[in-house]
Amino acid sequence: MTVLPDDGLALAAEFPDATHEEWQHLVAGVLRKSGKEVSGAAAEDALATALEDGLGARPLYTARDAAPDPGLPGFAPFVRGGRAQGNTVGGWDVRQRHAAADGQAVLTDLENGVTSVWLPLGEGSGIRVSELGRVLDGVYLDLAPVVLDAGAETEAAAQELLKLYEERGIAPDAARGNLGADPLGFEARTGRTYDLAPVLKLAERYPGVRALTVDALPYHEAGGSAAQELGASLATGVAYLRALTEAGLSAEQACAQLEFRYAATADQFLTIAKLRAARRLWARVAEVCGVPKAGAQVQHAVTSPVMMTRRDPWVNMLRATIATLAAGAGGADAVTVLPFDQELGLPDAFARRIARNTSTILIEESHLARVIDPAGGSWYVERLTDELAHAAWEFFRTIERDGGQAAVLRSGRLRTDLATTWAERSKKLAKRREPVTGVSEFPHLAEKPVVRAPAPEPLSGGLPRVRRDEAYEELRARSDAHLAATGSRPRVYLAALGPAAAHTARLTFAANLFQAGGIEAVTEGTFAQSGATEVCLCSSDALYAEQAEDTARELRAAGATHVSLAGRPAEYAGVDSYVFAGCDAVSVLTDALDRLGVSR
Repeated sequence: MTVLPDDGLALAAEFPDATHEEWQHLVAGVLRKSGKEVSGAAAEDALATALEDGLGARPLYTARDAAPDPGLPGFAPFVRGGRAQGNTVGGWDVRQRHAAADGQAVLTDLENGVTSVWLPLGEGSGIRVSELGRVLDGVYLDLAPVVLDAGAETEAAAQELLKLYEERGIAPDAARGNLGADPLGFEARTGRTYDLAPVLKLAERYPGVRALTVDALPYHEAGGSAAQELGASLATGVAYLRALTEAGLSAEQACAQLEFRYAATADQFLTIAKLRAARRLWARVAEVCGVPKAGAQVQHAVTSPVMMTRRDPWVNMLRATIATLAAGAGGADAVTVLPFDQELGLPDAFARRIARNTSTILIEESHLARVIDPAGGSWYVERLTDELAHAAWEFFRTIERDGGQAAVLRSGRLRTDLATTWAERSKKLAKRREPVTGVSEFPHLAEKPVVRAPAPEPLSGGLPRVRRDEAYEELRARSDAHLAATGSRPRVYLAALGPAAAHTARLTFAANLFQAGGIEAVTEGTFAQSGATEVCLCSSDALYAEQAEDTARELRAAGATHVSLAGRPAEYAGVDSYVFAGCDAVSVLTDALDRLGVSR
């Protein structure tokens, strides 16, 4: 009988371990075949991906990529979660946002998986403060936490909610939720602020109700990076700690009044790292304040409004699913999935159902919540968490150096920082280096618009709100207006040269690009039959050398006013412009619409 060794099966023990240098050598060999002569660490660097905040994603992570010990769940520095049990007991808090005074919709959500409600009230929302009782009619307030978001009317909204607790006999220690005071977040949205003190006094009788929200969404929606979002939220939290302790609360009591709200995006690993880094950073603040045990940050993750698109909105379901998975894996205490039609108006019942079921499927069917910190131990995630924490801490320090969160908001410095980041990201979007499915990639011009009832106009006056689809949305809107006015969309004829094997790739590329700007790509028939005045040549470089100039001359004789070519810029007589992977698609499409007489 064979006896196994004490350490179990030694699989492939006869083979020596491959070294990092050997792997780099193999990578260099592959790159050499593509014409890139690199070796050693340079070969690995060639495969790295640059991220915002000076961070990067390397192609390989090993045990050599050291990161600080993340600790244990429920213990400082809380990287692995603020609670020892994580979300394993009942999953995360499924929090639905309601922007309309529809009490039946609230009840429907609570009866079908939602565990708390987030209610924007007052100015800029669809619910008046006086309607709060009607919206919450039938809701068991001792079972379903209520989170308010009332801006300048926070005090009135808080009074209304606490009055409901009293009228319905909710014991002070049984009430749960958040009064939503966030004067700095409101200032970021509107340029206005309000007094925090009255809300603090209202919350004193209810130990389970937090008074303040540190909402980082205004900075995310203004185009900020992950580090800027974290740094701004940290500076806001510190400002609130100062205000609370000056009001007489201990540092421990002050920490217990705060809840943090972050955006979860379809970049799953960055979202996981962001939530883990946020907890580590706040734990450091609590440690400096002398209350390390109070540093367990309570997190509310919201699927990113910036990533939501108005064209082909059904794809938003997929984006939200990835973002929700990342929020859950990152250890968020509460998660709000914005409905897929969020950017089109008031979500309908189907959209709200899909939103709440996204969390339900991940919790109940995928069992995501059964594992505490499932990404923990990944060399990539641990390293990214550490690097992001350092970048965010540095941004936080610059805010503190310039006088704190209120000062950088009022001086315009924060607006400038966020605008600079968004300008760089906009270049990637314009060049389709950051593709947006259904918008900059694989657009569907014949798509039937999804129509929703108008939503209340959001508050403005402070930081801007940006969207990934905004540049392409402007182009598509011009095309739609042209269609409504003339009965047809602007067109371009794609002239395929040679056999299908030679032209298919670039023909598909060109059609995809032009349709992203609302320009119909005609591929059937002849140029004369297409009704187009512009043409794009599509083929291989070899056939371009043989046929491009003659074909361009023939097309001009047939009436073409502009000839472009799908390929890298070269010197072909008769060709006016070139479209290629990495070109500024927004600029190309804007110029094309201008030439075609499509009004701005």
